[in-house]
Amino acid sequence: MAKANLLTAMSVKQARKPGVYRDGQGLLLRVFEGGAKRWVLRLTVNGRRRDVGLGSAGDVSLVEARDRAAELRKAARAGRDPVAVQRAARSTVPTFREAAEQEHERRCKSWRNGKHRDQWINTLKQHAFPKIGDLLVSDINSGDLLNVLSPIWLIKAETARRVLGRIRVVLERARVAGHRDGINPADAVRAGLPKQPKRSSHHPAVLYAEVPGLVRRLHASNGRGEVRLALEFTILTAARTNEVLGARWDEIDMQTATWTIPAERMKAEEQHRVPLSDRCLEILKLARALAPRSELVFPSRKSRGEPLSNMALLMHLRRLGRGETVHGFRSSFRDWAAEETNFQPQVCEAALAHRVENPVEGAYRRGDLFAKRKELMAAWGQYVAGASAPQREPHHYDERLSSLPVRPS
Repeated sequence: MAKANLLTAMSVKQARKPGVYRDGQGLLLRVFEGGAKRWVLRLTVNGRRRDVGLGSAGDVSLVEARDRAAELRKAARAGRDPVAVQRAARSTVPTFREAAEQEHERRCKSWRNGKHRDQWINTLKQHAFPKIGDLLVSDINSGDLLNVLSPIWLIKAETARRVLGRIRVVLERARVAGHRDGINPADAVRAGLPKQPKRSSHHPAVLYAEVPGLVRRLHASNGRGEVRLALEFTILTAARTNEVLGARWDEIDMQTATWTIPAERMKAEEQHRVPLSDRCLEILKLARALAPRSELVFPSRKSRGEPLSNMALLMHLRRLGRGETVHGFRSSFRDWAAEETNFQPQVCEAALAHRVENPVEGAYRRGDLFAKRKELMAAWGQYVAGASAPQREPHHYDERLSSLPVRPS
């Protein structure tokens, strides 16, 4: 009897060299030059070899592939064509609208950010549903997607890319479910679209030399305590604004001074650990005192259960007389790290949760450089506070915040 279950979940994840990896009993993992991985079941039916696609290894786990392969082998032993069995599922092929809504509902269970949940389906409702919403997922081709994307590809470039990515997810799920065959048209449609212009400018950023003075002015400013705390926390962690505003207490470990942001809230969709400086821990204690019963670290006063809006932080920055963006503080941090420290670029990029651009380097890097990043963020915190002061006096608004009445969360 042929050996079975030769692969493991880890070996599937680590398989990078192009080629065929055998699990046994005809189940194969094919790895392509571009890094794509797909499951294939090789069978002999009535003396004829058939290769049946079972989906992408990114969407179909090893266990799911084995289960599906077992079903099709059973069908083949009964004399039924496994390819025909796959196609039989098309009797219940959904429309794109139905498939998108089902996929949205499935993904919503792991998303905590309400704004992201709404945006995911709303972009499809606005741009895709009017053109392809009533088409069966089995009938959608690259021409249909060109019809969706062409009107917005150049004038709303970022939105268009997100729409394309979400269409790709819906159609790939349909293929895994047996509702369509062949190449995902979302992977082929770019050939018919013009090259998008590069962004003409970056987010305006405060010069890093001006950040300590700006933070001192922030301490002396008036306004809502949670807004000032959130703005300073954003500066000190060099995190993206939405990552900070969506922070939850179950992501914070005060004992180890670590903030662990789950993958679904990260731009790169990978979990990211942020080492917290002493001042960050002080800010968190003050934030907890302001809203002790909230699951969010920086909750909105107006909308129960919702985080602060990014506009609240931007407007407070405007009241401090600055015209830059809050996101620009990430550039301030990166410039400071490059100009004023000896930390390696890899450490600085990891602190910003940037992907490793070099695929070879990315393949060999396993850790997240957390220990070195902890030193880096501590140094940034000291710089922002004023490195010449060996011991920081309590900020004026620390005392004011601690005396504020606790508000319901």
